[in-house]
Amino acid sequence: QVQLVESGGGLVQAGGSLRLSCPASGRTFSNYAMGWFRQAPGTEREFVAIINWSDSTYYADSVKGRFTISRDNAKNTVYLQMNSLKPEDTAVYYCGADFSPEQLFQVRPDYWGQGTQVTVSS
Repeated sequence: QVQLVESGGGLVQAGGSLRLSCPASGRTFSNYAMGWFRQAPGTEREFVAIINWSDSTYYADSVKGRFTISRDNAKNTVYLQMNSLKPEDTAVYYCGADFSPEQLFQVRPDYWGQGTQVTVSS
């Protein structure tokens, strides 16, 4: 069982930055692929970024060059650094965990956090 708790969301002006954090419970954090996802009102939850066990990273086209996913296995935490934020980045951001990166790409991880709101004003 893995428990995830996101933090770091908030209100920021366009062009600004935020850093999201997601500490995870459990002793096998390093075995999980981790991902960040987001859901805006009236839309489906979508993949934002994924990092696997070997620190390979994958990004949605909409965030490439602006967002960076990273993990600290010693702290059981995954991060999402978000720069050059745009109003269209406004959403609830969730982290997810699964042994299978494919499940993350399909937005179907075994474990979800409760989400943190990110609002970008124009």
